[in-house]
Amino acid sequence: MFKLKLTVHGDRADSVEELLLELGALSTSLEDAGDHALLEPLPGETPVWPEVTVGGLFGAELDAEAMVHALSERLGIPPGAITREHVEDRDWVRAWMEDFRPMRFGERLWIVPTGYAPPDPQAVNLLLDPGLAFGTGTHPTTALCLEWLDAHPPTDATVIDYGCGSGVLAIAALKLGAHHCIGVDLDPQALTATRENARRNDIADERLPVCLPDDLRTEPVDLVMANILSGPLVALAPALSALVRPGGRLILSGLLEAQAETVTGAYSGTFRMAPPSLKEGWALLAGTRCRPAGPGQSYPGGSEA
Repeated sequence: MFKLKLTVHGDRADSVEELLLELGALSTSLEDAGDHALLEPLPGETPVWPEVTVGGLFGAELDAEAMVHALSERLGIPPGAITREHVEDRDWVRAWMEDFRPMRFGERLWIVPTGYAPPDPQAVNLLLDPGLAFGTGTHPTTALCLEWLDAHPPTDATVIDYGCGSGVLAIAALKLGAHHCIGVDLDPQALTATRENARRNDIADERLPVCLPDDLRTEPVDLVMANILSGPLVALAPALSALVRPGGRLILSGLLEAQAETVTGAYSGTFRMAPPSLKEGWALLAGTRCRPAGPGQSYPGGSEA
C-alpha cells in the first residue's frame, strides 16, 4: 500500500479529498499543516484549518506514479508537491488492539478486550471489541465515566448514552444494574459497534436500542451520559437537560480541566453540579437535575456538595 499527501488551502480540502476517492483511495485523512489550535466542531460540522495536509491511502495494485501525475494534472500543481509514502499492508485497528489489555475501573468493573479471559470472573466484566468506534476505556475521559459508574451503580435506572461510540458506557451501565439504556450517536458505524458489543455481552437488543440524534424519542430518563467535546456539550445543554427527569443525574466528559467552568455554567441553572473529577488534565462533571419549585420556593441550581 502507499499513501499520497499534499498540502492545500483549507477551502480546497473537500474537493481534494473527493478527487483522491475518485482515483481509488481506500481512505482519506485531514491534518493541520501548520501549528493551529485544534478546533472543536459543533454537531454536523467539520473542522478546517487554514492550511490542510490531505492524505489518501491506496492499494498496492495501483500505480503510484500514475496517481501522482493524475493529481498533478487535475489540481494544476507540480508532481514534486505530492509526497509518497510506503505503508505496510496490515489491519491497523487490530494492530492497535494488540496493546489493548484488560483494565479495571473502580472496585469491580473490568473492560476485557476480545481474545482475553476475564482476570476476575467474579467481577463485572465487560467484553469489548471497539472496532473503528471511539471508546475503550484507555482515554482518561472514558476512564472517568467508567469510574463514576462503578462508584454510582445505576440500579434499575433508565439511561441515555449520548455519543455512545463503541457502546462501552451504555453496556457498563446495564451490567452495573441499569434497566434500559438508549445509545445515541451521529456515526452509524458507532451504532453498529454498540449493537455488536451489546450482543457480545448477552444484552438483548430491546435493552439497548440505538439511534441517530434526530430519531431519539423518549421520556426523560434517570441518567444521561455524554462523553463528547466541550463545544457540543455547551451547544447541546438545552437538549441534554430536557432528557433528564427532575432528580435525575447527568455526567459530562470529553472536556479539558480548563473547560470545566464554561461547561458547568451551561448546566448550572438546571442542575446542582458537583466539583469536577480530574484525570490527566481531563474533567468529568456530574450533576443532579433540580426538582420543580413549590409555592414560595426557589431552586436556583448552584453547586452540589
